[in-house]
Amino acid sequence: MQQFTEVERNRFRILVIIVSISGFSQGMLLPLISVIFEQDGVSATLNGLSATGLYIGTLLISPFMEPPLRKFGYKPIIIVGGLIVIVSLMLFPLWKSVAFWFVLRLLIGIGDHALHFSTQTWITSFSPQHRLGRNIAIYGLSFGVGFAVGPLLVQLVEIFEGLPFIISSILCLCAWILVFFVKNEKPEIVKGSSAHGEGTWKRFGAAFAVAWVAFIPPFSYGFLESSLNAIYPVYALRNAIEVTSLSYILAAFSIGGVVSQLPLGVLSDKIGRRKVLILMIGLGAITFGIASFFETSSLTIGILFFIAGMFVGSTFSLGISYMADLTPKALLPTGNLMCGIAFSIGSLSGPFLGGLFIQLFEGVSFLVLVAFLLGMLTCIIFFANPQKNRKLDEPTLY
Repeated sequence: MQQFTEVERNRFRILVIIVSISGFSQGMLLPLISVIFEQDGVSATLNGLSATGLYIGTLLISPFMEPPLRKFGYKPIIIVGGLIVIVSLMLFPLWKSVAFWFVLRLLIGIGDHALHFSTQTWITSFSPQHRLGRNIAIYGLSFGVGFAVGPLLVQLVEIFEGLPFIISSILCLCAWILVFFVKNEKPEIVKGSSAHGEGTWKRFGAAFAVAWVAFIPPFSYGFLESSLNAIYPVYALRNAIEVTSLSYILAAFSIGGVVSQLPLGVLSDKIGRRKVLILMIGLGAITFGIASFFETSSLTIGILFFIAGMFVGSTFSLGISYMADLTPKALLPTGNLMCGIAFSIGSLSGPFLGGLFIQLFEGVSFLVLVAFLLGMLTCIIFFANPQKNRKLDEPTLY
């Protein structure tokens, strides 16, 4: 069986560190700005719409990401993306304005997407098939660890409002420097297809045709991540849960995902991605449904968020692995890009629908919306099975 070379092992370690710091900044940013705006009296709908800036940035840049990646390789895209994130984080304390912060979040969305798209495509391209689930799980685990620690910095806002932004930008800078120690590589060439224009849309169509069901887990994780971190804080504060307790509740969800990430990745290598996804998303729906009955107890909600995190905290990385199972290798950059787009669509819908939900249905728990969506997505994955009609060793489509 193919194993990592020493160069690949060192490269993998550096990519994992970069992603963990990126997760940290994202995990901090969503609840931090939501809490600041809620304390300043910004409405829940406007608060939710502001949070969508991160994901609008991702969607705006997505159609233009693949050609430069194929032309320049993975490393330059990571460097540019990381630089955009660092500069944007440094600018937050300069001027507090809903519009200005929206623009900065949009820029962070662009930078983060460039960074994640390049790193996850690189990892899926050099990972052997029998270790793909494990490697992507480690990738997801590193992001999850960072994302779990991020909300804990929200408390620093009581010392100085700009402090969490400054700490996050310094950590991102330290991780970004490591990229310069990695040797650049380029993706496989897609035969018989231009890297621009019509060829790009043909690849999108081909990747969607073979792996559309694999884009559902990233969508569900995007919805969960954005709604729980951007809208749940607003809902929780209105239900008399303190800021300190809230930061631990959000961290509990992320820690749950961290705990189960690697075991679920290894399990998916053995029994298949689809079976694990159906079971985990279904159990996640049930857990959030139960949590809706205990929302006034910080301790109970924290425990249930931890359990829910164990079930659904790996859906993004499992979705990437599932996509890599279904997609020919030459289409991996396109498939990874579409996973990012699906995640962004879920992330955009999370704050908007969540903010609208808590304004229109004041007597209904926000967690009911989360449980309903996860239950619906479980049914879609259950009834769709593209592997019935396709062999995993199918040759490239070009």
